[in-house]
Amino acid sequence: MQTYDKFFIGGEWVDPAGSETLKVLSPTTEEVIGSVPVATAADMDRAVDAARAAFEGEWSTWTPEQRAELLVRISDGIKQRQDDFTNLIVSEVGAPYYFSMFGQVMAATMVLDAFARHTREFPFEERRDGSLGGQIVVRREPVGVCAGIIPWNVPLFIISLKLGPTIASGSTIVLKPAPETPLDANVLAEVLVEAGVPAGVVNIVPADREVGEHLVRHPGIDKVSFTGSTAAGRKIGAICGEQLKRCTLELGGKSAAIICDDANLEEAVGHIIQGGLMNNGQACVALTRVLAPRSRYDEVRDALAAAVSGQVAGDPSNPENLCGPLIAERQRERVEGYIAKGKAEGATVVVGGGRPEGLEKGHFVSPTLFADVTNDMTIAREEIFGPVLSLIAYDDLDDAIRIANDTDYGLAGAVFTADTAKGLDVARKVRTGTFAVNTTQGMDFNGPFGGFKSSGIGRELGPEGIHAFCEDKTISLPGGIDLPIGG
Repeated sequence: MQTYDKFFIGGEWVDPAGSETLKVLSPTTEEVIGSVPVATAADMDRAVDAARAAFEGEWSTWTPEQRAELLVRISDGIKQRQDDFTNLIVSEVGAPYYFSMFGQVMAATMVLDAFARHTREFPFEERRDGSLGGQIVVRREPVGVCAGIIPWNVPLFIISLKLGPTIASGSTIVLKPAPETPLDANVLAEVLVEAGVPAGVVNIVPADREVGEHLVRHPGIDKVSFTGSTAAGRKIGAICGEQLKRCTLELGGKSAAIICDDANLEEAVGHIIQGGLMNNGQACVALTRVLAPRSRYDEVRDALAAAVSGQVAGDPSNPENLCGPLIAERQRERVEGYIAKGKAEGATVVVGGGRPEGLEKGHFVSPTLFADVTNDMTIAREEIFGPVLSLIAYDDLDDAIRIANDTDYGLAGAVFTADTAKGLDVARKVRTGTFAVNTTQGMDFNGPFGGFKSSGIGRELGPEGIHAFCEDKTISLPGGIDLPIGG
């Protein structure tokens, strides 16, 4: 049990304005594993005020090098508590043990380390020749006070995507963890104190949807960085548009994995299982549409069936279990609803399609493979967010690219081929923000991450991730002036 009765605001643990508490349930045991207070609008106001005071205070004098060193200290603090974070996320999210360690905790430290490097190299000021004979200095100044709204599927990792560029740019932030997974964020607050983060630079306030909207609408917030569903992203984007407020929206996906006729099938299937079923299928970048040439369709189906059958569902704290529970009963019912739609629309369940035997507790769904799927079926159009793969046939490579692009989403994807040059050509033609050739690692912490179309607006990671937390300013100077520039 991890019980908190205060919020982390202004560098301190402060009493909530209200009395409501939230019980955190394990998706594996369905038992209470912790509790946190639930914020009111007054608590959010206090957090925004603390972030504004920090932004306008001593924090504004920190150099890029100092901010980079701070990011490294935060990363080191997480590394020192790696086991604590891993075990907590296994319990809180239901993510398999090794994914919790590598995909949630270690990945978060890698993001922070990457932002530290980018901060040292980022052109916060640069000099250019002006077009009218003078000179200009182009500055990238911090955007201000930010709201970071965190989903439940990879909470610590997503926090790092918001926290890294906030500190790198010199901005400040109010983080709102998801109600399902607030505990790891509070442990992170302890790390932030130990790392020497100035008071108010980072504030952590769990809240429900209504108070989360209050944070988005708050006049003291300059930028909103949101990761979550496309439906919620549209609403947040509308609010930000109405207020002319900056926003980054990292939303859903329905990514395609194209298996070419010359692909090494064993290698391709291994990558697709990893990329499609990671985190129990609860990943926006999941490769859920598998595109196979008709000439190898049966071969691909059988290979995928064998691999999906090998994904053992069970207690995620056991490293041998590769698939854990979904986050909540409502999510299991949602996924089961999609499985029912797939059957009703004519797709064939090859593996799974129900609940695993012998697991009386926990929100488990068996890893599932559908064959005979066409791209107009619901299971091929909508984001399921569960361990469900759809196998779709294509005629030729142009047809595969057409199917891959025939979606409302554009977040990620992959192609598997013996010809890397051909794979690169396919990558250039598929309209997604990230794409992988012969791997599932479309996201790289040195490059921008985000989506086309309904998968979002803006980019995270890489130097572009810092730029998204900056405002550009042009300063005009007369010619012949040689003044120092810098951060």
